[in-house]
Amino acid sequence: MEKKTLVVCYSFSNGNTRMIARQLQQALGADYAEIETVTPYPTYGGFNSKVVSQGQREVDEGFQPEIKPLSVNVADYDVVAIGTPTWWYTMAPAVLTFLNANDWSQKTVIPFMTHGGWPGHVIKDIQNCCAGAKFLPDMKIQFDSQGGANMLTSQADINAWIERVKKAI
Repeated sequence: MEKKTLVVCYSFSNGNTRMIARQLQQALGADYAEIETVTPYPTYGGFNSKVVSQGQREVDEGFQPEIKPLSVNVADYDVVAIGTPTWWYTMAPAVLTFLNANDWSQKTVIPFMTHGGWPGHVIKDIQNCCAGAKFLPDMKIQFDSQGGANMLTSQADINAWIERVKKAI
């Protein structure tokens, strides 16, 4: 029986996490949804110190912003790939809201994250929020440390991860 698969991500600013999520979605033939906050984060003209300080404050406080309903129902899926940028060594607060709003028991989860050189404990944090889930190979994708779109992880490494995931599903 083919497992119903969803790729869901939160992506901020330059769309690095979205780009990886779309690659995975296309390779798996999965459905796609994006986590969006009800109140968008101000971009202040892009990725800069105001966004960074706001993100640090929210992570430090365990803040969980209100998110918009997804275009799909997570309960309808067997496998859910979850992507997030790293915010102060953990997942973006919007992803924490999403994880805490869903039941992960009996699900298979594929965590992946993007970072600018400091991957932190994102994958472990996702796993800790998904009680009862089975986990497939995760991936940490590095981009430049200035918040840009220059990917430092090779495309070959991403392709190899996608192939491992495809075999594991």
